[in-house]
Amino acid sequence: MFKEVVIDIETQNTFLDVGQGRHQDLKVSIVCGYSYADDKFFTFRESELVNLWPILEKADRVIGYNSRYFDMPVLNNYYPGDLDKVIQLDMLEEIKKVLGFRLKLNDVAKATLGTAKSGNGLDAVEWFKKGEWDKIEKYCLDDVKITKEVYEYGLKNKQLFYPDLQSKSNRPFPVNFSMPEKTANTAPTAINLTLPF
Repeated sequence: MFKEVVIDIETQNTFLDVGQGRHQDLKVSIVCGYSYADDKFFTFRESELVNLWPILEKADRVIGYNSRYFDMPVLNNYYPGDLDKVIQLDMLEEIKKVLGFRLKLNDVAKATLGTAKSGNGLDAVEWFKKGEWDKIEKYCLDDVKITKEVYEYGLKNKQLFYPDLQSKSNRPFPVNFSMPEKTANTAPTAINLTLPF
C-alpha cells in the first residue's frame, strides 16, 4: 500500500485582497487532510503547520484538487524547504490534460458521486474573519472527503463524469490516477526529505 495523503487548505484572505496570482501574500487558516497510511483525517491551523511537514515529507504522493497551483504554493510560504519536490497528483491538472478545460470539484463530485460540496472558499474566509473555526474545519474536512472519494472512484474505474449542459446528462471521461511506474517502483522506501540540513 502506498503512503498517500489527500490535502486541502483554506486561507485567511483571497486573490481579491492581494492580487491575482500572488500566492506569496495568501495566508493559511487551516489545512485538512487524510493519511492512507494511518487511515486518519487530520487538521492543522496556521500555528500548527510544523506538524504537517513530516506527513507530507513521508508521503509517497500528495493528492489534491488544484493543489499544484494553489494549495502547495501557499503552503510553500511557510515550509523551510521546497514542496515542489513532493510527488503530487493534482486531479484538476489531469482532468485539464484530458478534456482541455477545467472543471470545478463540485461539478465533478455531483456528476460522479451525486455528492455536493458544503460551501465555498469565500465562505471559509468570512468564517475566519468571524472566528468561526468549527465551520471552517467542517467545510475543509468535507472537501477532503469529497476529494478522496473522487480520487478513489477515478483510480478504481479509470473514469470520472462531468455535467454536459448541452445534452443535460453526465458525460464520462477517462482518467489515470495510478501511481507512475517510476514512483511505484521506489515508493515503499522513498521519503521526500526536502528540509534543509
